[in-house]
Amino acid sequence: MKENLFDVKDKVVVITGGSGVLGGDIACALAERGSKIAILDIRTELHESITKRLADAKADYDVFQCDVLKIESMQSCLQDVLKRFGKIDILVNGAGGNHPKATTKPDMSFFDIPADAFNWVMQLNLSGTVIPSQVFGKYFAEKDEGIILNVSSMNAFRPLTRIPAYSAAKAAVSNFTQWLAVHMNQEYSKNIRVNAIAPGFFLTNQNRFLLTDEKSGELTQRGKQILDHTPMGRFGDPGDLIGAILWLLSGASKFVTGIVVPVDGGFSAYSGV
Repeated sequence: MKENLFDVKDKVVVITGGSGVLGGDIACALAERGSKIAILDIRTELHESITKRLADAKADYDVFQCDVLKIESMQSCLQDVLKRFGKIDILVNGAGGNHPKATTKPDMSFFDIPADAFNWVMQLNLSGTVIPSQVFGKYFAEKDEGIILNVSSMNAFRPLTRIPAYSAAKAAVSNFTQWLAVHMNQEYSKNIRVNAIAPGFFLTNQNRFLLTDEKSGELTQRGKQILDHTPMGRFGDPGDLIGAILWLLSGASKFVTGIVVPVDGGFSAYSGV
């Protein structure tokens, strides 16, 4: 029998931000393929749809409360996950997001964005990737193998209007992904890989009402602009990420490190004309 290049069965996967829309879907998809899942989040309540999928998959999973901005919290989670599963193979840095006060709009000029709101977005996305990578990366270095997958964004390639903090933070995540990939190979182990995915426009709880009207469900002007610049003509579904993720987390990409993979329906390839 030929080896299944995309096999993730029995891999212990830690997912920060795992109770969110994208993180939850990643957790379910990996569990359905036999991975053991440690969901880390500041909120431990999972959406009913996530718990149902995990139950249907007879998943071996657990949920751990943590704060990705506090190294002590992450160190404690590392020990808790090891006690529960005995090992860790993969870290998915899924924690991130934007803040309404760091978004320009008619009543919020760029010049009036509060520094604390801007810094909060930078910290959640960048420090919220760096700190878990420090804690779990050290474990991988001692183990001499491991995989880290970060979540960047299309905003890292081409910043969007209105969200300066989020765009800057995700650009930093992409840069950090490349830096960490080189650092881990040169300083610690050739068996540690670090990559990132860059989702295009997915309807999530955070952006749904930027892209669609809350009352009518129709596209907002911003939503229309995005689809006009997406050759495939639709928003992404969380399931659209899974193929790229399985590739990056499995032996199929064993000679791939330090890259950021767009999953965007062609958005980054289209010049607008």
